[in-house]
Amino acid sequence: MASSLSEAIASDLLGIGAVYLRPNEPFTWASGIQSPIYCDNRLTLSVPDVRDRIANALAERLRAVFPECEALFGTATAGIPHAAITAHILNMPMGYVRGRGKDHGLKNRVEGRLSPGLNVVVVEDLISTAGSVIDAANALAEAGANVLGVLCIFTYNMKRGADALMKAGLRAEPLTDFDTLISVAARSGVIDPADPPRLRAFRDDPDNPGWISIKPEGM
Repeated sequence: MASSLSEAIASDLLGIGAVYLRPNEPFTWASGIQSPIYCDNRLTLSVPDVRDRIANALAERLRAVFPECEALFGTATAGIPHAAITAHILNMPMGYVRGRGKDHGLKNRVEGRLSPGLNVVVVEDLISTAGSVIDAANALAEAGANVLGVLCIFTYNMKRGADALMKAGLRAEPLTDFDTLISVAARSGVIDPADPPRLRAFRDDPDNPGWISIKPEGM
């Protein structure tokens, strides 16, 4: 995908408030990590132009990278609507993977028709450490699917996530990423042009709060 589309989607995410960057007032994640970024891609569903651009880009990426795909499976819950819309564009079967199996009925974790050996792609909204998407891919494989890879809207570009995906043998194809996002944010005045080094320090070691005290370049 051309970098211009990646930048356009990054700009969309910033523009609709799906992503906030606050290097001077970090958010606290549930894990306790101090983070300069907050991402909620569910908001893209409320903005038709952005939603359509993302769905069409996911469809284009799938055709280019995973042409043998036979079905899309979204991760619960954020990946489900994007998988459904993209599958509709492609006229392709779709299902989803629960975070855990139901405690009643057939106790399914994978919902949707899945025949043995079916070539599938997982659709996720964002990837950080990649644990949840790898878990979903493993559930699909255990159910008999041939998992080709992952499509997602955004990745934090964290090394631990990339390493985990590599170990799991999963190819991930994001539409945009953390580095593109902070570049667009700096150019558009969302953050100070001197802030990217601090944000990259967070990306490289999110458990280390030392990124907060890094002086911007030029100080």
